[in-house]
Amino acid sequence: MAKTTLALAFGAGYVVGARAGRARYEQIRAGAQKVATNPRVQAAADVAKEKVGEVASSVAETAKDKIDRGTSISAAP
Repeated sequence: MAKTTLALAFGAGYVVGARAGRARYEQIRAGAQKVATNPRVQAAADVAKEKVGEVASSVAETAKDKIDRGTSISAAP
């Protein structure tokens, strides 16, 4: 009895979710697309990419220096 009830509840939830699901998905996708194409968001993403590149270069240089000197690399506190 419990398995049957669970299966029926799952089936009903799936049907109801599937009907509202596609419309809501499209609504969320359209909102995300609008945000992604916003010039201010694009500018912030470009700044973040540049900063990540700088930090990655710095970390790579530090690691290379430590390896060349034969010192151990330990995790940051």
